[in-house]
Amino acid sequence: MPANTQTTGQTNGPFTLLLRVRYSECDFQGVVFNSRYADMADVAATEFFRVLFGDYQNILDQGLDSQVVKLSTEWQASAKFDDVLALSVSTERVGNSSYQLKVTYQNQQTGEAVATTDITYVMVSTQDYRPTAVPDAIRKSLTTGADGIIIDQSGTVTN
Repeated sequence: MPANTQTTGQTNGPFTLLLRVRYSECDFQGVVFNSRYADMADVAATEFFRVLFGDYQNILDQGLDSQVVKLSTEWQASAKFDDVLALSVSTERVGNSSYQLKVTYQNQQTGEAVATTDITYVMVSTQDYRPTAVPDAIRKSLTTGADGIIIDQSGTVTN
């Protein structure tokens, strides 16, 4: 696990990544710039995969990779510098060669819903980067999920 990262034990709820909004992620209005939500969703999905598969290299070692083919975000509120966001990741659908994750952003301090990002991936072979079926073991991991695991990268100090 990367330095400066804490994982809590199993609790009720989805897989969650806690991130603190950095100054460089904000625009002139003082809110998180819209494109940064895709960056945060990618980090959350990567950490979700790390919990499910141990290391993304384990997928690559099988001659497989995933490519994003669609990403859409809907905003409900603004996030601002120094807010701690709870990004919850869940698997919405697993098809033959594609799967969809949903990332929901919530202000950790206030509980306010901030945004939702839907990401559709296509599983591809690393030999030719053409779509291939999602293997049963990966399908099972995606559908079982990582419920209740919380990874804290927000730098929050707790006693």
